[in-house]
Amino acid sequence: MAELVYRPVVGFARTLFKVWDLKIDLQGSENIPRSGGAVLVSNHISYLDFVFDGLAALPQKRLVRFMAKESVFRHRISGPLMRGMKHIPVDRKQGEAAYAHALDSLRSGEIVGVFPEATISQSFTLKSFKSGAARLAQEAGVPLIPMAVWGTQRLWTKGHPRNFKRSHIPITIRVGEAIEASRDKYAGAITRQLRERVQELLEAAQRAYPVRPKGPEDTWWMPAHLGGTAPTPEQVRAAEAL
Repeated sequence: MAELVYRPVVGFARTLFKVWDLKIDLQGSENIPRSGGAVLVSNHISYLDFVFDGLAALPQKRLVRFMAKESVFRHRISGPLMRGMKHIPVDRKQGEAAYAHALDSLRSGEIVGVFPEATISQSFTLKSFKSGAARLAQEAGVPLIPMAVWGTQRLWTKGHPRNFKRSHIPITIRVGEAIEASRDKYAGAITRQLRERVQELLEAAQRAYPVRPKGPEDTWWMPAHLGGTAPTPEQVRAAEAL
């Protein structure tokens, strides 16, 4: 079926990357299969992560169908685009429908993108992973593809204003080798393995990142354990509990 919406959106996004003068460092895209289903699993630090995760699949000529919260599909602008790109709406109160939709997509040979943290990490560290990605891969008989993005939080993240100026922001993307989701393993064990691999890729992306904060006022996008002023995971949990 012709991609009447997805491909023009990809072209528009690439134009924006040039306008914003983003410096994108992508490695590992060859780990994304050229055909067949797969679950692409990424950390989540920005509202734009799905854009850059999708970018990682383009060298393999693949388009990713992301699972995203249902409210995005009801927005007057993003809704028609999300539906046109065949992304998958997730109603957290009725998750079974989204799971079935994603499973059908995988079995038909699509790549489905999942953020197993479920929400943006305001500490910019990995939150705990939900097991849905592993269970989808097991049931569909497809591999899990771990990946990590870094730098996207500087463009647009929770609790901070958007920065869409021509500011030369680097974006680092790392894609890892496939993880087989064997049916004879517990989904929890696969999920732990998956999280460990995403953590390794995230640390590799952080090490490769070419810039550091310019001064004390620019440390907000660095996690506390790397010397930044982003809240710690404990501080985020305490704030969420209020």
